[in-house]
Amino acid sequence: MAQEEGGRLEEVQARVAASHGITDLAHKLHFYDHWAPDYDQDVATLQYQAPRLAVDCLTQALPGPPHTALILDVACGTGLAAAELQARGFLQLHGVDGNPAMLGQAQARGLYQHLSLCTLGQEPLPSPEGTFDAVPMVGALSDGQVPCSAIPELLRVTKPGGLVCLTTRTNPSNLPYKEALEATLDRLEQAGAWEWLVPWPVDRWELATSELEVVPGTSAKDGFISGIVHLYRKQQETQVEG
Repeated sequence: MAQEEGGRLEEVQARVAASHGITDLAHKLHFYDHWAPDYDQDVATLQYQAPRLAVDCLTQALPGPPHTALILDVACGTGLAAAELQARGFLQLHGVDGNPAMLGQAQARGLYQHLSLCTLGQEPLPSPEGTFDAVPMVGALSDGQVPCSAIPELLRVTKPGGLVCLTTRTNPSNLPYKEALEATLDRLEQAGAWEWLVPWPVDRWELATSELEVVPGTSAKDGFISGIVHLYRKQQETQVEG
């Protein structure tokens, strides 16, 4: 049994490593076409923590009862974040993703009021400005998925005073993207578009796919990669006195 579990983990690590290595969006979307049916099981095998961590952040920061909050789950995938949100009482859930197969898995969960196909970075989100109380994006911030240039689009559809929650890996192979992302986030803060509430670095993000990616001080066999959760509040609209 242990040997079977070890073989399963190695298979999953190889598949996830292959995904991380794809930097072309079209190729990445094609990869998810085939991965969608096994995605939830695979990331559970890797003890993937980002959906739970992101929703923990939102739950602590959002004012008012959770069932009143309108949430847009960007790059929603199979709906892992939606499952965490519903467990905490969030019921008004919309989702968008760039892959129809992943959206099909999300639809099967029955947790979203509305799902849309949208390739962020190539087209705008299908929502008016200032619609949502919170906009999380979990796990899609890396090369070959959502470009840093798309971040202002999340801000656009967030209500003034609403929250934007972003997660990304901080393992060595994702560091160039992380640095570019954080430069984008800083520029928006300096422009007064939003306020940075929480930087939450996490050592145990998910099991590493190779010994080159593990957090220092852990073994390659059971080592984890690191990640970070960013939480921002969109600035309130200022009233102009006449």
